[in-house]
Amino acid sequence: MNPFELQKQRVLVFSDNPANQLDQAFLLLRGLEHFHVERVAHPNSLLIRYSIEHYSLEALEKALAREGFMLESRLWDNMVKQLIHYCEDVQYHNLKTPERTTKKTPPEIFVKVYDHHPHGNHDDTPVELREIK
Repeated sequence: MNPFELQKQRVLVFSDNPANQLDQAFLLLRGLEHFHVERVAHPNSLLIRYSIEHYSLEALEKALAREGFMLESRLWDNMVKQLIHYCEDVQYHNLKTPERTTKKTPPEIFVKVYDHHPHGNHDDTPVELREIK
């Protein structure tokens, strides 16, 4: 997997209430290791960068909600977030799955297995009768 695919950049949009939550969220997120947060020009928004080796958007949103932060919740945004959550979850689990070694296995092994299993080209006619025409 390309290491750049592990790096994510997302925008967190907070609701207007409670007041002052953007500053508090910025201070909280700034203290996380392997995590980058910055303010952006868009109101009530923070730009975050992280690696899915360490964080996921879903876990960050849940942690912020447990701390009392309110994120903007519109239908389209929720659908996009669900897709992001799914994709990040798949990527994370793919990172943890060991690679299959079939590419490293010599092809002779597969040829030997093929020779020992019956397949569609089997002819029961004795060899000496196959040659007669």
